[in-house]
Amino acid sequence: MLENLTERLARVVKNIKGEARLTESNTQEMLREVRLALLDADVALHVVKDFIAKVKQKAMGQEVQSSLTPGQAMVGIVHKELVSLMSGSEDPAQARMQLNLAVAPPAVVLMAGLQGAGKTTTVGKLAKWLRETQKKRVLTVSCDVYRPAAIEQLRLVSEQAGVDVFPTPERANPVDIAQQALDHARRHLHDVVLVDTAGRLAIDEEMMREIAQLHAAVRPIETLFTVDAMQGQDAVRTASAFKETIPLTGVMLTKIDGDSRGGAVLSVRAVTGCPIKFVGTSEKIDGLEAFDAERMANRILGMGDILAIVEQAQKTVDLKTAEKMAEKFKSGGRFDLNDFKMQIGQMRNMGGLSSLVDKLPAQMQQAAKGADLSAAEKSIPRMEGIINAMTPKERRHPELLKASRKRRIAAGAGVSVQEVNRMLNQFEQMQEMMKKMQKGGLAKMMRAVGGMKGLGGLPGMGGFGKR
Repeated sequence: MLENLTERLARVVKNIKGEARLTESNTQEMLREVRLALLDADVALHVVKDFIAKVKQKAMGQEVQSSLTPGQAMVGIVHKELVSLMSGSEDPAQARMQLNLAVAPPAVVLMAGLQGAGKTTTVGKLAKWLRETQKKRVLTVSCDVYRPAAIEQLRLVSEQAGVDVFPTPERANPVDIAQQALDHARRHLHDVVLVDTAGRLAIDEEMMREIAQLHAAVRPIETLFTVDAMQGQDAVRTASAFKETIPLTGVMLTKIDGDSRGGAVLSVRAVTGCPIKFVGTSEKIDGLEAFDAERMANRILGMGDILAIVEQAQKTVDLKTAEKMAEKFKSGGRFDLNDFKMQIGQMRNMGGLSSLVDKLPAQMQQAAKGADLSAAEKSIPRMEGIINAMTPKERRHPELLKASRKRRIAAGAGVSVQEVNRMLNQFEQMQEMMKKMQKGGLAKMMRAVGGMKGLGGLPGMGGFGKR
């Protein structure tokens, strides 16, 4: 997100060189680029003006350390102010805000927002997050009596999240439904109740009156406003309207992966005074991340978010399988096509190449520019299909794969022989790298990775599926 800002800053950093102090003259161009990039990203005008003024105030007269260029020093100031803007604090520890559930159970979390913002899906994602990371017993309930599809959608996402859902009674009003769900939660010892409210296509008095009544009835410990990051200024106006009606405690920002402008992430916190609690990173049920202003600032400034990649790996990688594979190599075992299939499957489970590249530092992202990531991701199931068309013996002993066997495998997988050969070439590159790892040479391994075709030698992705 905010790729435009990232690219503008990268250009300006290169242009500010060789001065020992930041001054109005040598920072003017960079401040102008930052201002234009923020406006292009649909950040609210008054937020941009305030942000630029703070950056300028901090920068003027600041001495540049000998290890830094003036441009790098300026980026450091912009980074600090981005964290402050998105978190409401210059202290990075204060930027990591999650839910306040310090209340006698069940803790009630009320979800508010417009129709189409992804509110019901976000309820399911939050339920899964609470169950898995906080070990909470969660109950969801839909108070949207106007759209039966919303009730069914909540039931489905709750099942995916592995949590209980309270059945919405017919011909009941939202306040009665919420109170019945609370009674049910108390009797069945649920820790948290997530209340999904009715959305509308636009703000209207009836909706606001209804949600105010719901809020008064259930007295939630958290009232979260769900907003679509792609709405830009509309998101800010809507958040302000809800803030005037009910006391919001936080913001859930959805569809952040689909917006290259992303100005809402910088505007909503400043306009509403409410912290951003979570961001939706994909359509999947586990596509929710606790918001971290410092890490978001890193991504905006092209520093990447390697920690997010590590966390995603921890959630998706089968540790038992990985340990078994490690033991195999330690004892001198050979990397075969079964291992290769496992590795490309893990890549798919981590969200694919485009998701990983988005979290890499700008220089690495630049290396991926022009590569057909979608073609590479589409090649993964074809590669798995080719391996599935082999016999168990062929997977363990790839050297058996001569012309006649390749023709049979290609026919079984529904691909050409050339594609089978391409996959085997990529496997051999990976196999060579694993041999170097077995010899204990990390430096050798890194050279092997760098020598693989495609983007940095990502396993199984040589050539990004090019034809």
